[in-house]
Amino acid sequence: MQSICLYCGSKAGQRSEYAALAHAFGKTVAEAGLRLVYGGGRVGLMGIAADAALASGGEVIGIIPQQLVDWEAAHPGLTRLEVVDTMHQRKMRMFELGDAFVALPGGFGTLDEMFEMLTWQQLGINSKPCAFLGTPGFWQPLMQMMDRMVAEGFLPARQRENVWQGEDIDALWAWMRRFDTQLPSSLVAERRRELAL
Repeated sequence: MQSICLYCGSKAGQRSEYAALAHAFGKTVAEAGLRLVYGGGRVGLMGIAADAALASGGEVIGIIPQQLVDWEAAHPGLTRLEVVDTMHQRKMRMFELGDAFVALPGGFGTLDEMFEMLTWQQLGINSKPCAFLGTPGFWQPLMQMMDRMVAEGFLPARQRENVWQGEDIDALWAWMRRFDTQLPSSLVAERRRELAL
């Protein structure tokens, strides 16, 4: 693993714990010798994580659409800033550069980006780990919704079990080291068998 792709809020949120988590995550990524790939913003949790990684000597690559550059939201001090035309291009480029995907607290954009990666796991396009790192309780309602999707027959239990959620960065790294890259392929095979019935 060489690069961690981060999805998180362009706002800092209402609690200081969110900023502290973003700072700790960016710092830890750099100290682990990993490259941080993110949305290229200078504000919110995005900017905090990027600044922390840079301050710790890390390499930070931002991928940002021209529209957000025009809004003066781009981070001016990154190792590299790639400007793309559309959000779709941004997500594809982040997928290409990232070896794992981590969502910190955020809003619609954060969920959109992470759920596209989870959907690609179902389709066998993405074999990379996806994790939700948050402050205590932040992601719990979302995890409960995933559990309900399983209970109601809309989501394979094995895919739900393959989504990590927690508050401890060390536990996140340990889980990523154990991640089974064969799982997406086996899920696709199971889905094909279901459709053949």
